Amino acid sequence: MHAGYFVTGTDTDVGKTLCALALMEALKQQGLTVAGMKPVSAGCYQTAEGFRNADADKLLAASSKPFTYQTINPYAFEPAIAPHIAAEQLGVEMQIGRILEHYKNISAQVDRVVVEGAGGWLVPLNSRQSLADVACALKLPVIIVVGMRVGCINHAMLTYCSIQAAGINVAGWIANQIDGDMASLNENINCIARKFNAPLLGVIPFDRTHDSSSVLNCFDLRRIKT
Repeated sequence: MHAGYFVTGTDTDVGKTLCALALMEALKQQGLTVAGMKPVSAGCYQTAEGFRNADADKLLAASSKPFTYQTINPYAFEPAIAPHIAAEQLGVEMQIGRILEHYKNISAQVDRVVVEGAGGWLVPLNSRQSLADVACALKLPVIIVVGMRVGCINHAMLTYCSIQAAGINVAGWIANQIDGDMASLNENINCIARKFNAPLLGVIPFDRTHDSSSVLNCFDLRRIKT
C-alpha cells in the first residue's frame, strides 16, 4: 500500500489546498493518521520563526500529529511569484534530497501523507528539475485538480499526458468549478472524463464559501484508482 497522495493542479489557484484538506479528512474518517505536506510555497508572511504560507498552515493544522512548520514546508518564500525565481533571488537552490528527507520523517510517523504541489505539474524547482521530479521521487500516486473554466480541457490533457509520460499512476481527478459563469460545464467534464484513464472522484460546484467539510461531501473516494 502506498503511503499517500500527491495533489497537483492544472494551474495555480484551482483548489489544490481545498481538495488536499478534504482528502486528509476522508482518510482520517477511515481511521488513519494523516499529515499534510507542502514542500514548496511562495507568497508567505513573516513570523518570528521565519516565513509561513497560509495553505501550508492549513495542512499543518489538519495533520494528525504536531509537526513543526519547517518539517511540512521546507522551502517557503515571501514573494508570490514562481518559487524557483524567488529562490534564485535569494541565492537558494531547492533540492529534491532535502524534500525527501522531510517526507521520510513525516511518513515514518503517520499512516498517510498528502503532499500538495505548487502551481501546476511542471512548475520549476531549480534550473534542471521541476515539481514533477519531486512527485516522481516520492513515488506517490497523483490526484489532479482540474480548474473548470474556459481552456480547461487543454490544461487537463497536458497535465495528464505529462504525468502518464513520467510513469506515475493517476489515482483520480477532481473537477473544481472556479468560474461560476462557465458555459457547458457538464460537457467539459464529460469530455475530460472520456480522455482520462482515471476515475472522476468528484465535482465541486462554484461556491466561494467552500471549506474542506463541504467539499468532502462532493467526493466519492471509493473510486480512487490504486
